[in-house]
Parts: sequence; C-alpha cells; structure tokens
Amino acid sequence: MIAYPHIDPEIVRIGPFALRWYGLMYLLGFGASYLLVRRSLRKNDWILGGKGLSPDFLPSFYTYLVFGLVIGARLGYVLFYDFREYLQRPWDVFAIWQGGMSFHGGLIGSVIAGLWCCRKFRADAWSAADLVIPTAPIGLGLGRLGNFINGELYGRVTDAPWGMVFPGGGLSPRHPSQLYEFLLEGVMLFTILWFLKDRIRRRGVLFALFLILYGAFRIFAEFFREPDPQLGFVLGIFTMGQVLSSVILVAGVAIMILMNRRREA
Repeated sequence: MIAYPHIDPEIVRIGPFALRWYGLMYLLGFGASYLLVRRSLRKNDWILGGKGLSPDFLPSFYTYLVFGLVIGARLGYVLFYDFREYLQRPWDVFAIWQGGMSFHGGLIGSVIAGLWCCRKFRADAWSAADLVIPTAPIGLGLGRLGNFINGELYGRVTDAPWGMVFPGGGLSPRHPSQLYEFLLEGVMLFTILWFLKDRIRRRGVLFALFLILYGAFRIFAEFFREPDPQLGFVLGIFTMGQVLSSVILVAGVAIMILMNRRREA
C-alpha cells in the first residue's frame, strides 16, 4: 500500500477567497491550450473557411469554449448524475462551488458554444475543432490531478500494492483511479493527438479520433473507479460514465465514417 499524500486542496486563502488546486488546474489547462493553439496558427498559417483567420477569432473562440464548458459541465452533472436531488432543490444548480461537474456535459456545451462562435466569425467548425482538440487532454489530465489532490472520485477497493486509503473512502486501500485517468485521458491521449495533428489533413477526423480514444480510455478506467454513490451501477455492471462514454465513442466512429465518405465522394 502507498500512503496518500494528503495535499491541502487550498493553495492560499485570503479572507473568504481561496485559491484551490482544482481551479488552478483548469486555468493552467486552458492557458496551455490557448498558447499552443496560437503557436500552431502562427507556425502553420491555418486558414479556416477559406478566408484569412480574424485576429479576434481565437480569443473569442476560447471565451465561448470556457463558458460553454462550465455551463455544460454543470448542467450535465445535474441531468446525468443527480437529477432527482436537484429537482428538489433547483437553486443548488447554481452552487458550482459545491462541486459536481460532468465532462460529457462540458463537451456538449463546448461543442454548442464553439459552433456558435464559428458561425459568428464564418469559420469552418471542423477545422476549428481539429485545431483545438489535440490540446484538450492537457486540461483533462490536470483536472484528474486536481481530483486526486481533493481526494475525490477515487477507485474501487483493491489489494494491489499501489492502493491508497483516501479520506472519505473508508479504511480499505483503493485504486488511485484519478492517476489512471491522468495517464490515459491526459498523457497518452495528448501524445497520440499531438503526434497526428500535422499528419491528418481531413477535416473532422482528428476530432472524431479524440472522441473515440477518450471514450475507450474512459470506459476502461471506469472499471477501476468507484461508481457515484447516488447512482451506483447502471445497466448491470456499468457506470454512468461508461454509458455516456460509449455514446461519444459511437459518435466519434460515426463522424469518422462520415468524413471518409465525403472524401470518397
């Protein structure tokens, strides 16, 4: 068994304001993504929609993505994971400081917001998605590190030598599933997509590949993660995360097939 490091979730507190590692991880993820995408635009002279890219597009695009992600992640958690509870206390939907965010809802919110922004700037949405998506695993991986520091979303009970006793997880060692997801959804997914970003030229294929790989990695990792207590298992041995990840995996395959057929036509 490995001792859980017990890192204080708060970096610093000034009066009622507290800077937390979890929030910092998201800021770092978005910041790194923005800088890498801006560098790619300068280096490769990307053109979206057949017109020179407006200098206002990228900062506006990220602003839309941030709002879409936060709103979508919160509503996704409410709808997918704890709808009955929030139906009784609907005002708690706005209490995001209490926790409760869903990646799948955040993905939907980001897609909607991104499409809205691309329509406003008359940019090609598929190209914009392919431009940004290789950097998405940075935020995903850092977010999992934030979960680990918070001691939340821990794994199932295990007798593996690297099991950890998490605060609030009882006395039994558990899989550090946050670190599994950090390696799969963060490090490995970023490595694959970053390697392929300049090698795949068909629009939408890189985005489709992200959906497929993330879905597969998340489904695998969820076999080691403790199901959400308010839901437990759904559809037999599966978790809600696996069900939702299966949907985006299928969506990724469908997009891949669609783009291949367009090329053949």
